[in-house]
Amino acid sequence: MISVEEAHKIIEGTIPKPSPESVPLSGASGRVLAERVRAGFPQPPFDNSATDGFAVRRKDTEEASKERPAKLILKGEVFAGSPKNIRVAKGECAQVMTGAPLPEGASAVVMVENTSGFSSDDAVQIYTPVKEGENIRFRGEEVEEDELLLEKGTRMGGSEIGVLAAFGYAQPGVFRLPGVAICSTGDELKPVGEPLGKGQIYDSNLPLLGNLVECAGANPMLQENIADDPSQLRHFLTDALASCDMVISSGGVSMGQHDYVRDILLELGVNERFWKVAQKPGKPFFFGTAGKTLLFGLPGNPVAAFICFMEYVWPTCEKWMGIKPKPKIQAVLATPFPRDAEKHRFLFGRVWVEEAQLMCAPTKKLGSHMLTSTMEANAILEARPGKGPLPEGEPTTVSIIPWKSLMGVS
Repeated sequence: MISVEEAHKIIEGTIPKPSPESVPLSGASGRVLAERVRAGFPQPPFDNSATDGFAVRRKDTEEASKERPAKLILKGEVFAGSPKNIRVAKGECAQVMTGAPLPEGASAVVMVENTSGFSSDDAVQIYTPVKEGENIRFRGEEVEEDELLLEKGTRMGGSEIGVLAAFGYAQPGVFRLPGVAICSTGDELKPVGEPLGKGQIYDSNLPLLGNLVECAGANPMLQENIADDPSQLRHFLTDALASCDMVISSGGVSMGQHDYVRDILLELGVNERFWKVAQKPGKPFFFGTAGKTLLFGLPGNPVAAFICFMEYVWPTCEKWMGIKPKPKIQAVLATPFPRDAEKHRFLFGRVWVEEAQLMCAPTKKLGSHMLTSTMEANAILEARPGKGPLPEGEPTTVSIIPWKSLMGVS
């Protein structure tokens, strides 16, 4: 067996450098920028009106009031997107709508509420003076040309997509997603929705791992439930090695009579990097490579598969896509942590804030087959090998589950 630290070091040394590609903006959500993005033009790109009203010269409104309105000649109207080229001279104004280019000669915009309103008259009455630049969005006031918009390595959400669209980036450069093949193995496993036979259970690992791959941001390309049939397993793994960047299996990597996964991977030319890790759960954990393809043989117990994915596969997906994984943090135990004398122990648990202190506790269900233990958890707790439980009040390492909430959990 190797240690958890050694396993991480080995996997880290096999992850390829992120490679860039261009994608349509509509498909860029969640992707990571492979390049810096700069503004190709200022924003706003031209002076424009911030309201519906009339573009005027400030001096022409200096003495305007409700009792003695300033009467200005209407030169025309300008709408958002309008190509009209109107010039406002002394004693003149132009009707403008929000976003309309500011007519030449104008230095402010009067809100329509402070005028005699939009009409077909040739003149407009202004009831209030305006300041220089009032109700004008000036060219470049938000972003100057060539200003840095987004840094390389940014993971894109709604704000970033909106900014890219505003500056005309239709095909942003992003890091390529790893294509992933996933299989679960075992004669006892039945796909969800089919009737169970005697001694059978529903396959939770395939839907679980498929969802985790999607949550990590990777691309699940192949997914299959496979019986303990060497021929069927060999066919799936051959296709997966030929078409995917990562292969994830669950079950079949221990030493049982029908555990064929490791043997078939070696038969197919996979370079075994390690097979067993000194951890609980997840001791029978295989990792290998075939060219640039990474292969993770996870245990069959669902909690062990879940923990191994979050500990090893999730950060591998992130690094592949150019994301720097978040560091683990420390929290104080509210209840004892049942350490193992020889193995690194992982447990699902809860983390919360209490009196400005980050607290944690393992879930009550500790078995590696007890998938329902994950429902009440928002973190994975861990402890190095040691004699006896880690006592209450001691700090321990925790990893917050990315899609779970920290605050409000008690």
